Amino acid sequence: MAKGFNRPPAMGGGGMMAQIKRLQEQMEAAQEQLTHETVTSSAGGGAVKITMTGDQRCTEVVIDPELIKDADAEMLQDLVLSAVNLALDDSRKLAQEKMGPLSGGIPGLGF
Repeated sequence: MAKGFNRPPAMGGGGMMAQIKRLQEQMEAAQEQLTHETVTSSAGGGAVKITMTGDQRCTEVVIDPELIKDADAEMLQDLVLSAVNLALDDSRKLAQEKMGPLSGGIPGLGF
């Protein structure tokens, strides 16, 4: 068999490395931006509100005082759980919006 047969064509390594470095810098900047952007989700018609950053850190939990007057712990737990899960979903959507275009469909990045 001839030398070099079935080898992929050589790629200009310098240009590719520069592109990868730029992409990495853009992704790091987008990740940093996500730490400052927030989403707020609510459950129970706004009785429980959760605020979360784009990197999935919960920063605030607000419970309407009227809800506590009823003292139904199980209902409150369900509402908090629901609001947290909604906030996580919204935070992941925000991250996808920011990071998705940068990944350009690169498998394994999780965006």
